[in-house]
Amino acid sequence: MRILNRIMLSTAITKSWAVLFLVAGVTGMAGTVDWQGPAGSKIKEIRYFPKKTEEKSVFAAPMAETTSTVVSNVIDSPPIDGFVPWIVLTATNEREDETFWEAVTQSSYIGAPTSGIDPSTDYFIGLFDTGASTHVIGYENAVNAGLFNGTYLTTNVTSVQGVTGSVDAWVSMPYALFMDGLDALEKNGTGGSEYILPTTDGMKGQSNISTIIGDNPGTYPDLATAIGSPMSLYYTTHIEVDKMITVTHGGIDYTAPKISFYNQGVNEPNYPNFVPLELKPLGAINVQWAPALDSLSFEYIPGTPSIIVGNSSQSLFFVHGVDMSEGNRGAYDKDRFMLDTGAQVTVIGQRIAARLGLHPENKEFEVDIEGVTGEVTKAPGFYIDSLTIPAVGEWLEFTNVPVIILEISSPEGGKLDGIIGMNLFTKYNLIFRGGGIFLEEDPRMEFEKISTGPVAGDIGPEIRDGQVDLVDYSVFSQTWMATDIDGNWNADADFVPTGTSEGVINIEDLSMFAEYWLTGASL
Repeated sequence: MRILNRIMLSTAITKSWAVLFLVAGVTGMAGTVDWQGPAGSKIKEIRYFPKKTEEKSVFAAPMAETTSTVVSNVIDSPPIDGFVPWIVLTATNEREDETFWEAVTQSSYIGAPTSGIDPSTDYFIGLFDTGASTHVIGYENAVNAGLFNGTYLTTNVTSVQGVTGSVDAWVSMPYALFMDGLDALEKNGTGGSEYILPTTDGMKGQSNISTIIGDNPGTYPDLATAIGSPMSLYYTTHIEVDKMITVTHGGIDYTAPKISFYNQGVNEPNYPNFVPLELKPLGAINVQWAPALDSLSFEYIPGTPSIIVGNSSQSLFFVHGVDMSEGNRGAYDKDRFMLDTGAQVTVIGQRIAARLGLHPENKEFEVDIEGVTGEVTKAPGFYIDSLTIPAVGEWLEFTNVPVIILEISSPEGGKLDGIIGMNLFTKYNLIFRGGGIFLEEDPRMEFEKISTGPVAGDIGPEIRDGQVDLVDYSVFSQTWMATDIDGNWNADADFVPTGTSEGVINIEDLSMFAEYWLTGASL
């Protein structure tokens, strides 16, 4: 008998997109992308459309009246896509007695490598994904980690639910997973571009866990490897976006922020401003797997992977409140927004779209979303006037915010109001502090705005906001084909000097400006 369980997951992909240069009046601009989307999806293509209504103001509609002044971090025009939090993973055989189903937090590497693998070269790379309700190991990584044998694989099957359908995957026997940031890797000293894991010292993880193991994908895309909320629940995770790291493994380049894991309460970093989070559904007590209900041999074999268990299963992390506005319409204090480090994009559901007066026929851009089955659906996108997340200390406020409309199932039942993705935090270092189970403090996300110097392409006019956006494009367009003897000359717009005494702002500078578009790369 197959045990089928519907697990909400976010899968991981590599970002590899040449930035689009947006020119007013051009219709149907398209770009091939490879972005991590929500709920087990990948965003494969994006298309822009001319506006069907008049230009929106960059100023948000007024929020509800307040009796005090709150300082906000205001970010104008965040990018559509954010960073991908890749981490290094390795597996061991550490588990408990078969009658003990609860996961065990491990502050250091313990156990023997699975199936004789060498952690220095047979490690794998996955996603730190607070939007995944369990841990997922993709088929290729599972094969390389030696998980496809009788020791680590059950005969039970679970159903992985995505935005366009579901696929079956295996439930594993209990074992242990350990993690670290990409900075734990070092260039192979024998030459070549590959990186090795020189030591497992400093790795942290979880033993006695059952995970989802991707089946041989065949006609379906492989499930990506993702370390979900059951791990982030017990650690403090520091994501330093201003310290990007690139490594090569298996011929693939991975770029991610520096990510460090801390035992809770032990030498943790901290930032003064934070967004309160909560686990939903409420009542979580631990992380554990459940035995198969049809077991007649009195052997306790996992029928479900390890999840956060409480009054109802699959608890995930939610932002306590989100305010949005579009023109004179608003949706305020919405508390069904999930925080998903595994999603590069921000999503709103149809209920929120209706409150904001967003109609799919008037979409400003459109994305092709590939689900876990490989089926593609088209999701309309909009730039809403504002999105605000109340925080203790400085609030987070964003204007001209790109969002896509997509219905995502909630662990509470029904649909989410939306997903807060990592595109909103490209200018922040973050500390994700786990917690929220019985008698523990609530989880929270601390943040600190990145202090940057001059940014390439951020040319004014007077205000340098650290972002290359439509304001900078307006300045750049006024200098088109100007030379250094013309009245409209702007040396800041001459990104590619000609090497002569008389510069010119031409197609080469336009091409460079397109590379800077919606980025914050320092000069």
